[in-house]
Amino acid sequence: MAFDLEEFGLLGSSHYATQLQQQQQPLRLMISLEMLGYCDYSPNSQSYPVEVLKYFYPHQGNFIALIGNLPTLVDMLRISHIISKRGTNCRWLPVPDRGLILPDTRRSNHSPFWDAGYRSIMVTDTANLRNPHYHKGSDSIDTLDLDLLTGVYRGLAASIRYL
Repeated sequence: MAFDLEEFGLLGSSHYATQLQQQQQPLRLMISLEMLGYCDYSPNSQSYPVEVLKYFYPHQGNFIALIGNLPTLVDMLRISHIISKRGTNCRWLPVPDRGLILPDTRRSNHSPFWDAGYRSIMVTDTANLRNPHYHKGSDSIDTLDLDLLTGVYRGLAASIRYL
């Protein structure tokens, strides 16, 4: 499923998550693909929204991050393992309280699902925390690492079979 109007307040995903919640529809897991494909192997090319994260995560922007609410912890571990096993560096970050303590973790279509009480994971290359082309005219396909992107999608396809 694709959602529109993300940049205008997550309108599409908010509407859908609210509808699911109101109708009391079950949802096994929502996976949001957000800003995938930029990679930078340079030292210190990765930054973090809070200083403490740099002690637990790589300094190079050469990994994919899975960011999920606490009920997705087991799924994040499985997905990360499968993506990494297939050759793409993958890290995971569980966030409590719907990500409210770390607002940068709420910047995509997964967060309305957190708010509605659903299990949801954002899969991301961390966007502006490493990509100097983020939301600029220079953000083009030739700035992406298509091998990284292929590895992410192959890893996700394999992971979904085991969920």
